[in-house]
Amino acid sequence: MKHHLLGACIASTLMFSVGCSQSSEPQSAITQVKAEASTLSPLEQEARAKLVTLESMMDEARAKNIDVTREETLVWFSEQFIKFANWDEANPEAIEAAFGYERYYAPNKTELAATLPDFERTKVIDILDKGIDVLGQELRGEIKRRPVNKVDWQGTKAADNMFVSNGKPIFPYDYFSKTVGQPLTNTDIYNDHLGALYHGGENLYPVDHDRAINSFLVKEDGTFDQDLLKELTDIPDTNIGFLYYWIMGIPEWIEKQEPEVRKGRSLFTGFDIDNPLAREVWGKIIRKTGELTKGKKVTELGFVLANEPHWFAEKDFWTARFHEMTSISSYTLNKFRNWLNKKYAGDLAQLNANWNTHFASFDEVTIEIPIDPALKGQPIWYDWSRYNMDRSTDWFTFMQNELHSVNPDADTHIKIMPRMFMDNVRSGGIDTEALAELTTMVGHDAKSFGSKNIRPGKSSKWMEKYAYYWGYVAMFHDFMESVAPDKINFNSESHFLSSGQWRDLDTRTSYVRSVYWLATLLGMDANTGWFWARDPDGSPEDRLEGELDFFDPGLAGAYAGSNNMQPQVTNEVTQVMFDLNSFSEEIIDLREQPRPLRLFYSETTAINTDDYMTKGYDLYESLFFEGFPMGFVTKNIIEKQDNAQWDTVVVYNNPNVSDAEFAALQSYLDQGGTIILDAKSLKLNEYGQARKQTLKASKGKLIALDPNADIAKIKQIALTEVADSMPDVMLKEDNSEAFKTTTWRTVKQPDGSYLVNILNVGHNTAQLDLSLANGKPVAITNLMTSNSMDSQFELQSEGVLLLSVMPK
Repeated sequence: MKHHLLGACIASTLMFSVGCSQSSEPQSAITQVKAEASTLSPLEQEARAKLVTLESMMDEARAKNIDVTREETLVWFSEQFIKFANWDEANPEAIEAAFGYERYYAPNKTELAATLPDFERTKVIDILDKGIDVLGQELRGEIKRRPVNKVDWQGTKAADNMFVSNGKPIFPYDYFSKTVGQPLTNTDIYNDHLGALYHGGENLYPVDHDRAINSFLVKEDGTFDQDLLKELTDIPDTNIGFLYYWIMGIPEWIEKQEPEVRKGRSLFTGFDIDNPLAREVWGKIIRKTGELTKGKKVTELGFVLANEPHWFAEKDFWTARFHEMTSISSYTLNKFRNWLNKKYAGDLAQLNANWNTHFASFDEVTIEIPIDPALKGQPIWYDWSRYNMDRSTDWFTFMQNELHSVNPDADTHIKIMPRMFMDNVRSGGIDTEALAELTTMVGHDAKSFGSKNIRPGKSSKWMEKYAYYWGYVAMFHDFMESVAPDKINFNSESHFLSSGQWRDLDTRTSYVRSVYWLATLLGMDANTGWFWARDPDGSPEDRLEGELDFFDPGLAGAYAGSNNMQPQVTNEVTQVMFDLNSFSEEIIDLREQPRPLRLFYSETTAINTDDYMTKGYDLYESLFFEGFPMGFVTKNIIEKQDNAQWDTVVVYNNPNVSDAEFAALQSYLDQGGTIILDAKSLKLNEYGQARKQTLKASKGKLIALDPNADIAKIKQIALTEVADSMPDVMLKEDNSEAFKTTTWRTVKQPDGSYLVNILNVGHNTAQLDLSLANGKPVAITNLMTSNSMDSQFELQSEGVLLLSVMPK
């Protein structure tokens, strides 16, 4: 605060304001202030002058009872990044090293380090200019913004499918991995601006002061390490938060007793999940920590059972460099044998026929792991891949059961990587649907790309049509929300701002606003972004400076080009969350609508084929811009959910399905459902064997497509079938392209009006024409500004609109 007060006085002096000169301080003090001002860079002088202007306007706004929560955050980030820029300028070697750790920036690290401070100051000026302009509009009565609905960091509660704060839905926000060594009570780190969720284990490695719950809690004599337990019990019971079960390491004493314990390990799971001693130790840890934290606020957002779990078991995969799944333990092999015995109902001859083997008994079955990807599509590939999924689901079932044995109300989720669903590869041991069904909350770390992929050879083909990679966010969320519509959706490491695959030092604020809005609209209830790594003095946190007993250049490489160097990005994250929380009831209303059209998803085909998700995404993309929520069905969804929630199911590119999946589709028809079926689907079982049965219309409607039917034809037929469920609000788009880029959602309100959300994810400004299906004229109000609009309007690239449409 002292820096801010000094800066205000300096800026006032620069503007020839009498604000400081009228004080009772002697003239020598003013002379000193002027001298100090002359030492500031011109950009900092300009930024501080604008801060004075904005704060004066904020005082005027407060006098008029205008909410200035948004401006308070803008001021805070501006002050922080002015401080950060000065630290960066005073420590060029550290900043050059940071750029050097990221190979994309390394060749230009010296120039980047030299220009970063003024870049940060320029961006501070930009966001201050915008803030002054917007608040000026409100002061002049040109717009009226809704006051911010702040997160109650102490009293927010987890309801069935949303968080609730002060009687309204709320979307908590924060950063995954905040600065190590800073206490949870430090208001420079935990506040309304950065978020104030208490993280019980946000740090990436099990070092001594890590609050994560890890394998080292239990000592060889079976007692608990009281110092490590204290890190957990010392978390203040003031703010809501979440806890991590960090299963990356394993103590040496376990390895001595169980030499196989590291066989079949993966990057973030440092031991064999089938090992009985590992399970015994972790059962003890989970029960103890579940008891100690029962009813504590730090568990309001649940327990994260694992960080990005995966067990890729195929040869020459990218995980090989981390020595993942180089072999399997005898425990894993024996469990696989038992799984096969059950799967084949004891019919060893059938197994041998499928695998082309000559095993004398199930107890003699062997398999080479890692498995050769050339076997994909063959029975041995399917059996191992399916078992690998089932065994990981069994592990997480064990973890959750142990927790619920002592704390039955504890919420749980798993940080699932979206690639486990979105990519074509299915050798990773993760059944996304099963885990979403298992845990009490849906967990993941969904990401997006705001600019090109920075890794050599990686595709950025989406850039040909769109401003950002919206589809990775949208399709994943629509699937998870279809599987678990009544559960909270928590992105515990949102990579919307940067990742190992992309980053852009000059990231667009319009992108930030659009992607956070899109994810929240499609189901995200809370998020902690990647990542906040500045200590309050502006220096990179300890893990990036090598001041701990380890230093990870991989983590350090994440710092360069991240939001930690971008005031415009970090400020915009909080600003869009403020707006989303201001309209939280409207967002929930838009979300909670039927999904009339469902795409059938089969894990069986996904395991057996190379391009299942690529083709599925093409169909999904073609239907996304038609003004209604998309959805999915699976065997489980058909069996467990009310089939009346959708009108039509499209079965596309699903050649391999199990008999149970086939039976579920037939039962849907038997109940009167509608299925659009392409010519190649449902022909084979999981082992590639021809299926004799075909679907029968029964009480339903079966539309069998011509073998030449392409996606455009499927789309046409599908839209015809759900025409009665189409929204009353229509949107015509002209974006100078042959494809659509504007997506919208609408829901009717009790007063007869329509709530409409519109996002343009294309490169071009879209010319839009909004109308009602019945042709009645409408009165349109922009809810963000309270201003009326014409029915024909423009929406810029990455623009976001929330409208009230009232029939006249």
